[in-house]
Parts: sequence; structure tokens; C-alpha cells
Amino acid sequence: MDERLYPARPIVAASVAVFRDGRVLIARRARAPLAGLYALPGGVVEVGETLREAALRELAEEVGVAAEIVAFVDHVEPIHFDGAKVREHYVIASFVARWRSGEARVGAEVDAIAWIEPEQIARWPTTPGLPEIIAKAARLERGLP
Repeated sequence: MDERLYPARPIVAASVAVFRDGRVLIARRARAPLAGLYALPGGVVEVGETLREAALRELAEEVGVAAEIVAFVDHVEPIHFDGAKVREHYVIASFVARWRSGEARVGAEVDAIAWIEPEQIARWPTTPGLPEIIAKAARLERGLP
């Protein structure tokens, strides 16, 4: 059985909103959970790794992009139940970053990518909470409160 299903404790993950020329990178998930929905590149934090390190590693692994983190954005905490049992529970720390190198590509975990204007996110099928995270990230990337 997948160790991420029915976990004994929350699973810590990190994601990153990467901006390039005013656009943010979103990636469509190719695997469960939430396959087919757009999200920020990211994944599970490995033991001995900081949240920032995990966000940048996952960005490089998933879509082949390197970036420089600007700030912490917020966290999301998706919890899904199966009756009274917790089926999934993640704590995802989201960061905002500026693109440095690499051209975004698809792979095993991501089957589509797009660079979009942050204001367009409502038009895309996304993971829960993504529009709010992108709005906050866009303000931070522009140096606004």
C-alpha cells in the first residue's frame, strides 16, 4: 500500500511559485493525488532537507527549472477523510521564487505545464487553495504587502 495513504502523521511537503517575466509556472499533476489538476511544482521533504531545499529540488526534478527563492508565501493543509479515517494529510509550505535557468518540461510527475498571468489562475482546474497562494505569491514577487 502507498505509505502516503492513511498516514500515521501529516506528510510535510514544499512547493514553489516561480515567476518569469511576470508569469507564474503551473504544472498539471500526472499522478494521484489530484491527477489532472494544475498545481505548483513541489513534493515531499526528505529527511535532513530544509523546506527551501526541498522546494528547489522538486522544481528541478519535476520540471527542469532552477530558481532563487524570494520569500515564504503560506502553507496549505489538505486533509481528506475516508469515513472517520484520515486518508491523506499534507502540510505544504509554499514559496515564491524568480526563474534563473532551464526551460520547463513535462515528465513522469507532470504531464503539462504553462506560464500564465497570475490573474488567469481562476480559469484553470487547480488543486484546492492554489488561486489564493498564487495571488499572495504574485504580491510578494512584486514587492507588495
